[in-house]
Amino acid sequence: MPATAVDSHCHLDLIADSLAEDGYPNIEVDAELAAAAAVGITRVVQVGVDVASSQWAAELAQRHPDVLAMVALHPNEAGAGAATEGALAEINRLAALPRVRGIGETGLDHFRTGEDGWAIQEQSFRAHIDIAKRHGIALMIHTRDAYEDMLRVLDEEGAPENTVLHCYSSDAETARRCLDRGLVLSFSGTVTFSNATATAQAAAITPLDQMLVETDAPFLTPMPFRGRPNGPYLTPYTIRALAELTGTDLATLCQRLTATAERVFGPWP
Repeated sequence: MPATAVDSHCHLDLIADSLAEDGYPNIEVDAELAAAAAVGITRVVQVGVDVASSQWAAELAQRHPDVLAMVALHPNEAGAGAATEGALAEINRLAALPRVRGIGETGLDHFRTGEDGWAIQEQSFRAHIDIAKRHGIALMIHTRDAYEDMLRVLDEEGAPENTVLHCYSSDAETARRCLDRGLVLSFSGTVTFSNATATAQAAAITPLDQMLVETDAPFLTPMPFRGRPNGPYLTPYTIRALAELTGTDLATLCQRLTATAERVFGPWP
């Protein structure tokens, strides 16, 4: 890469497991971060999905200067009953730590959670919004088959100043509605897929000061490595696709993506 950039959403705790399960060598977290830094991805955001992974994210960020953490109960976890009073209290406690810079991933998922879990998902989402606003940190939203309800809740609650739609996967029309609300769209390796035309069109209209790039590693591996476990070191493939879609010089795009990440999450030491 001609300049460094940030992977704004990854799950390093899941990478070693996925590598081992798929027959690839087990890679330690520090080695994974070193591999990313070697290709210009010098900083990452580690994201929690339940209490245990949120605690792990906070601990990793504390010991590693290139990592910031986000903590939350994933909407599918919430839909299964995980958003207990005690669990939300722990997320609130973690949110006060200096290297925890956001609440996520939270949100609504009407694909994997059945309709009987939607109400408790929404309650959890509202609670997470409150925690983010209480601590003055970013909110990172997971939305699947639920954009209308997600926007309704944000309109009712009021979105935190820095609110990110993780792995944006809808069309340009929905993107415009999100962008008009001041939301930041984060694009993953899916924009490199030949069947992701609508998402690519959304990326093409997204202003650079409302754009982030992510891996969601070990998921959503960009082409030409689709089918293999993802990692922060593959972020450049998505950045190159975004540069082409937006008509932006690669070095400029890296610099702008980094500036947006620093505005949303604050500085890395």
